[in-house]
Amino acid sequence: MEYVWRQTPRASSQLIEQLGKEINVNPILANMLINRGVESFETAKNYFRPSLSQLHDPFLMKDMTAAIDRIEEAIANEEKILVYGDYDVDGTTAVALVYSFLQTFYDQVDFYIPDRYKEGYGISDKGVRFAAENDYKLVIALDCGIKAIEKVALAKELGVDFIICDHHTPGDELPQAVAVLDAKRNDCDYPYKELSGAGVGFKLIQALAKRKGIDESALYSYLDLLVVSIAADIVPITGENRILAYYGLDRINNTPRPGLKALMLSAKIEKEIGISDIVFKIGPRINASGRLEHAKASVELLISTDLDLAIERAKLVDEVNTTRRNFDENITKEAFEMIAEREESNSWNSTVLFKEDWHKGVIGIVASRCIEKYYRPTIILTESNGKATGSARSVVDFDIYEAIAECADLLDQFGGHKYAAGLTLPVENVTDFQAMFEKVVKSRIEEAHRKPVIEIDDELLLDQINYKFYNILKQMAPFGPGNTEPILRISQAYAENVIILKDKHLRFNIVQDGQVTKPVCLGFGLADRAKDPDHTIVKMLQGKMRFDIVAEMRENFFRDKSSLQLYVKDIKFD
Repeated sequence: MEYVWRQTPRASSQLIEQLGKEINVNPILANMLINRGVESFETAKNYFRPSLSQLHDPFLMKDMTAAIDRIEEAIANEEKILVYGDYDVDGTTAVALVYSFLQTFYDQVDFYIPDRYKEGYGISDKGVRFAAENDYKLVIALDCGIKAIEKVALAKELGVDFIICDHHTPGDELPQAVAVLDAKRNDCDYPYKELSGAGVGFKLIQALAKRKGIDESALYSYLDLLVVSIAADIVPITGENRILAYYGLDRINNTPRPGLKALMLSAKIEKEIGISDIVFKIGPRINASGRLEHAKASVELLISTDLDLAIERAKLVDEVNTTRRNFDENITKEAFEMIAEREESNSWNSTVLFKEDWHKGVIGIVASRCIEKYYRPTIILTESNGKATGSARSVVDFDIYEAIAECADLLDQFGGHKYAAGLTLPVENVTDFQAMFEKVVKSRIEEAHRKPVIEIDDELLLDQINYKFYNILKQMAPFGPGNTEPILRISQAYAENVIILKDKHLRFNIVQDGQVTKPVCLGFGLADRAKDPDHTIVKMLQGKMRFDIVAEMRENFFRDKSSLQLYVKDIKFD
């Protein structure tokens, strides 16, 4: 795939010089920090040394007082409380977090995860009736419910109260719940709007602890669950999320709960775990149960208190994840074939595919795979309970939620946010929806949306690659949306010692005129280029043809020695 390289605008020389002097960093680092909102000694202090004391008062969130009042009323009256959550990573970690906290002082509490295939996303009719039939007077819904107008109304008729804790975009009408906690509400003045579903759950237990006089430090043991939610749900790692992720990573690396420790062992993570490890190794395993079987297994794993039991549960989850990968590969292959057939007759701005027997649990992953290859807004649909149901994924800066909303007349329901959404529609509407969605995307999409962009922080000379520089880069973590890992450009270089690794990767030393340092470059993701019939890229590198690269700087450990390497994101030859 061809990338567009885009240089982040450089801050003013005066601001760069001023910050550099205040915190004793070079101009390249000062510019990177300014572009991340760090412009003074004070903001740098908060950025490099985030503190839990910087977390906002949870009672600033609209309806929080009403939510806590109702929970205290339920406890005083010994009412049964049901903690209800979505079946993905965010939902299951949120349920594990809130349920575990409530259980420390109240035993009339249980949890419920809807069945993806029998009940679908969010609050279900079956879930509401389960609560009523089993005498649960209060349901705390996590990572879902912001659009469950009819289901919450049904619950009210059946004598069940709801507290909604969600982070998705609300519709024009809110459910008539006791409390609706969502910072994205138009009438909510909470200072930070990008919490994950588990993040809203954490604010709820933070408020409850405050009301009950429980020391806030008692909540820090739940931050390992919260960082998994933040990473896996791809929310911005800025503001409050960055503080929570920072301390969550500390927790998961030093004293993880047994369930997460078991998952780390299962994933063979032996080094310090970071955001990307959660995204690619931990998150998919937690997700697997909800995708193929029932997500209740994931919650049971996450709330395990015995490591041996957790390891056994993690093995079962891992087996399901292996099956999930097989489904994923087969359906992705079919999707690519369908796209190739469509391309023969038309030029498309979007991808909407439907096949009635595709596994509902992996269509979101398949949508992401299609974007990796074709890079355009994508919706993958399958048939479930007589309806077409699907997952949508978007490209950078294109709001797929708004595009779907323009097709609402053809849909039964939909929900989500800018980059990911879910939808359900009658099977007979699929063809019309495909045409309507394409029309909407065509009218909205801009040239800048058609190719993936690599945002470059700054240009570097090879002799500037040293541990003093790298150690400051490392302290800029945790990285993710809103605080991306710095991307550096190296210009007019050539290669030595070019090696193809496992027919997939490239390894070479990068050389630059006038520079002594010759670090190793690893070209992960250059496999397709390395496999071309004439090995063109390899020949160009071996022929010492000049090129520019964009790369991330990483530390490598081998035989008790460490070195700095460049992980190549893209390469362009003269």
